Amino acid sequence: MHYAHIFASRKGKTILKAAIVRSPGHTPVYGDFPEPKPSPGENCVTVTAAALSHVTRSRASGTHYSVSSLVPFVVGIDGVGRLDDERRVYFVLPRPPYGSMAERTVVPSALCLAIPDDVDDVTAAAITNPGVSSWAAYTERARLKVGETVLVNGATGTAGRLAVQIARHLGARKVIATGRNANALRALATLGADVTIPLVEDETALEASFREQFAEGVDVVIDYLWGRSAHCILIAGAKAGTDGVPIRFVHVGSVSGPDIILPSAVLRSSAIELMGSGIGSVPLDRFVAAIGRLLQAAVPGDFKIATNPVPLSDVEQAWFKDDSDRRTVFIVGSKPQKGVC
Repeated sequence: MHYAHIFASRKGKTILKAAIVRSPGHTPVYGDFPEPKPSPGENCVTVTAAALSHVTRSRASGTHYSVSSLVPFVVGIDGVGRLDDERRVYFVLPRPPYGSMAERTVVPSALCLAIPDDVDDVTAAAITNPGVSSWAAYTERARLKVGETVLVNGATGTAGRLAVQIARHLGARKVIATGRNANALRALATLGADVTIPLVEDETALEASFREQFAEGVDVVIDYLWGRSAHCILIAGAKAGTDGVPIRFVHVGSVSGPDIILPSAVLRSSAIELMGSGIGSVPLDRFVAAIGRLLQAAVPGDFKIATNPVPLSDVEQAWFKDDSDRRTVFIVGSKPQKGVC
């Protein structure tokens, strides 16, 4: 099947449909945008699916550290599509002002990865961004070893649920999961969580729950929340003492707040190794390689992710809907093709 689009022409310029931020802080609108032209070393990608993420939302609002100053721009940092030779690829970081939520975009050739035949377009678009957040944190930052214990702080969102599953796939002996939603926490047992800790308001009780787990041994913490719960984890880890055995605390997201006040004694009196994981903390080539390994593992690992496919033309209505249970994936052009099993 050929996936080339026929675009309208206006004043000699080829126009395509896209989700566009026309001024900083405004909701993207569905409209016309000039078609990109690839430069040397770039691929032109005909997009079929692109998922909505926290990063995409914050870049659109102008608050993310990686946001471009160019306006107007097309939103979206990653997606799935076809190259001009029909190869099916996952791609990341299109060249600004072009983004993934458009009929076509341009991407550095090195940032286009082949998708396994048994992973369909919607799943590939949905799973990669949240999944690689923990895959890179485990493999590139924490250097997780088979048989270690992992604590996932903020495990009830899409990325956190995948972090639990990926920890198991990578050989974790025990997985501890935290979250506020009691029903979602209970469901994590079916995804590989051995222990769940509700993030209750009583800080003393919360710290006691963490100290109990640290007393039994925690090797790696993957933190999606920051804020109060991260503070409690770090305090509890320091008080538990590890006899010089490091606790690798990897910060990934800040859903609960951008700042904490951490007593300096926490780091002096413990073997806690505090680090971050994200774009910039892992060399780009290794980050891309981690994406490739995640995609290869998606089916063998039986990773579960719920999706909500939405036409790109509905971007304004879908932009602010809660997608913590089912990841919003914008469908671009004709219906994406399933992988071949």
